[in-house]
Amino acid sequence: MRSIIVNVFVASCFAMPAVAQQGDLVWHDISKLPIEGKGWQKTKAFYDRLPAKAEKMVRSPVWELSRHSSGLCVRFVTDATTIHAHWVLTSQRLAMNHMPATGVSGLDLYVKTEEGKWRWLAVGRPSAVTNRVRLVSGIPAGKREYLLYLPLYNGVSSVAIGVPKTASFSPAPPRPENRRKPIVFYGTSITQGGCASRPGMVHTAIIGRWFDRPIINLGFSGNGRMEQELATLMAELDPAVYVLDCLPNITADDVSKRTGPFVRILRKARPETPIVLVEDRSYADSFLVTSKRQRNLDSRKALRKAFEQLRADGIKELYYLEGENLLGDDGEGTVDSSHPTDLGFLRQADAFLKVLRPLLK
Repeated sequence: MRSIIVNVFVASCFAMPAVAQQGDLVWHDISKLPIEGKGWQKTKAFYDRLPAKAEKMVRSPVWELSRHSSGLCVRFVTDATTIHAHWVLTSQRLAMNHMPATGVSGLDLYVKTEEGKWRWLAVGRPSAVTNRVRLVSGIPAGKREYLLYLPLYNGVSSVAIGVPKTASFSPAPPRPENRRKPIVFYGTSITQGGCASRPGMVHTAIIGRWFDRPIINLGFSGNGRMEQELATLMAELDPAVYVLDCLPNITADDVSKRTGPFVRILRKARPETPIVLVEDRSYADSFLVTSKRQRNLDSRKALRKAFEQLRADGIKELYYLEGENLLGDDGEGTVDSSHPTDLGFLRQADAFLKVLRPLLK
C-alpha cells in the first residue's frame, strides 16, 4: 500500500490564552481541557501522538506521521446555542486527490443525546492553514455534552472553541471507572483514517462512540510495519485492548518475522491485556486482480500461523479477526480498492465490534 503523507511545515502559531473574549464570543483553548486519544503527555508538540523521545527511536516517516492529530478529540459541556471553532494547521496541504479536506484537515463535532448516544452535528471545513468557522447555530437552549475530533492527516498547532459570552463552558465529566481505559489501535493508513470524509467516520472513532470509551489511534500511513520500537512504546500504555492491524503494510515474510516478537513485548509488559491480531481487508478488485488476491492470502496465512504458534507457546488473551469481509463482499467499500469510504469504515467498525464487545465487558 502506498503511504499517504501530508507534508509538514511550521505554521504561525495562533497565540490565545486559555480563555479569551473577542466581541460577543469567548474562546476556550482545548489544550487546557482533557484531550482524549493522547497516550503520552511528554510530547514535542502538544498535539503529537508519540512522545518526544520517539523521535530518536522510530523511523523518520513514522515520526512525521505521528505529528498528525488523528484520533485526538475533546469532550466539553456547554449550554451555548451557537458553537464556533478556530484551528491552525501545520501543513498547507488541506486535501488529497482521493480524500477530502474535511477528513484530512477538518474538525468534526458530535453531541450526546438525551438517550446517551453520540450523534453527528457539524463539520469544520478548512479553507486555509488558519481557520475560523461557525460550526453550528440555532441550538435550543440547554446544557449538553459535545465531542470534537481533530484532523486525520494534518497536524494542528492550536484549536479553540468559541461560545457566546453568556454561555457556560466546562470540561465533560470523567468517564465511568469501567470505561476509562482506552482501546489502542496500531496500524496503517486505514487505521489513521484514509479515506474518511471527516474525522469522526474512521472506524476507530466509530468504535469509540459505540463503546463510549477513549481510543488511541496509532495509525501511520504506509508505515504500520510491526516494528519493535513501536511495541516498546505501546507497552508503556495501559489499555483495555491492543488491536494490531498492520498487514496492509507488510509482506507475508515480515508478518512471519515480526508478529511474534511484537506480541511478546506487549505481553511481557501487560500480562493480562487482550491483544487482537487483524487480517488485512480484501482489496476490492482482488476478485479479478489475482496478484492482489494472492497478497491477501499469503499475508493471512502468515498471520494465522504466527497466531497459532503464539497460542501454542502459552500466550493467553490473544484473539484473531479475519479480514475477508471487513469491508463487505460487494466491492462498494473503498475509494481505490484499498482505502475505505465512509461505508467501508462503518462496515469495518461493525466487524471489529464482534471481537471487541466480549473483551470489554
